[in-house]
Amino acid sequence: MQISSVAVFCGSRFGARPEYAAQARALGTALGQAGLRLVYGGGHVGLMGAVADATLAAGGAVTGVIPSFLHSREIMHEGVTDLTVTETMHERKALMFAASDAFVVMPGGLGTFDETIEIMTWRQLRQHDKPIYIVNIAGWADALLAMIESCITDGFAAATVRDLFTVVPDVPALMAALAALPVQPGARDRVATL
Repeated sequence: MQISSVAVFCGSRFGARPEYAAQARALGTALGQAGLRLVYGGGHVGLMGAVADATLAAGGAVTGVIPSFLHSREIMHEGVTDLTVTETMHERKALMFAASDAFVVMPGGLGTFDETIEIMTWRQLRQHDKPIYIVNIAGWADALLAMIESCITDGFAAATVRDLFTVVPDVPALMAALAALPVQPGARDRVATL
């Protein structure tokens, strides 16, 4: 692997399809086996917890970042390698961004959409050039992708916004894409300073 840390945005619920949890566990296992640090929202529930638990079980390192007010709602994961408690959601997202070399979007709800659109917007504004992957498990992201296409069609976004992210169908395709990424200078140092 050419990078050292990956932020994963995903649901604090398991969702309606068993494929979602299965792919979340597969992702965690793959990250752990590849020696990639998982950076995520710090919760112990839903797909978030499944990814973290699988990464840890595979011998991987996990950095959790969670705001204090979500301590009970998302049940803070006390077993992760590093856990940072922030005051606000904005601080949480900024720390996750700083600690990550790439971003992976798995199935989720409004919080996942919020993180996804924000990280795409930051890339559009040239605040970063880190890769963004949407893992479209069982077509869950079709509506999100259709919304982006609608923005293009309606003249609110240029066609080049399609270049801000890459859509992959599953975890094996994601891992192949991550393996092809170039080395990101200073990646390990960024995680160490969280």
